[in-house]
Amino acid sequence: MVSNHMIVFTLPALRAALRPGLARLTSLSLLPATRGLTTTSLSSSSASSSLLARPNPRSLAAAGIIGAAASSISATRARSFATTSVKKAISKGEQIPNTTFMYVPWAPELADGTACGAPTKVQTHEAFKGKKVVIVAVPGAYTPTCHVNHIPPYIKQAEAFKSKGVDQVIVLAQNDPFVMSAWGVQNKAEDKVIFATDLNLEFSKGIGSIADLSAMGFGERTGRYALIVDDLKVVDFSPEPNPGAVEVSGADHVLAKL
Repeated sequence: MVSNHMIVFTLPALRAALRPGLARLTSLSLLPATRGLTTTSLSSSSASSSLLARPNPRSLAAAGIIGAAASSISATRARSFATTSVKKAISKGEQIPNTTFMYVPWAPELADGTACGAPTKVQTHEAFKGKKVVIVAVPGAYTPTCHVNHIPPYIKQAEAFKSKGVDQVIVLAQNDPFVMSAWGVQNKAEDKVIFATDLNLEFSKGIGSIADLSAMGFGERTGRYALIVDDLKVVDFSPEPNPGAVEVSGADHVLAKL
């Protein structure tokens, strides 16, 4: 699944390339929200009440953005708020949907975070045919539950997954591939774990697990789940009943099922 062809852009070069286009967009009033935006306007009472308003901790906990323990919201309310199944959940023995993932292949040039690679697309049926893979999905990159509790154990135990016959572990989220790549770099995942984007949420919708965070302004996201796949067939599907917690989709739980 990992491509050997790598294109690397340095950040100064990327900024220089984008600057003329952004300037033209602004001059054409295609970015009205940014025109005339100053420190003074941000400090006004109307701006501070909308643009700078703090998110509701209850909503954040319900979505799994912060741990449920950080809020008084109950697990029942968390489940009803954040988890939405768009179809019947996929079952053991069923074939996974054939959708597109996008990711940035690992290269040593990415290690210090000053360059970003070129994303590549892969089709799930082509990439996973004849292979055993573990897909672990989270509502958002860098969010506390995902960043602190959920993903690091998968990276630390990458060799343990290999010893169980797993060809690839994939961390999946709705975030764009540049964000996912940066998240992988910060976690020192290198080529041990792939950080990929679920384009248009097609995969997560196809297996029946998304998180609807529209009430918070975050839109629909991947649900929190773990999926073991062998030659395109589901071996085990473990969606979290409470998206603010990591239990059935955690690395130890998944290893025990392999």
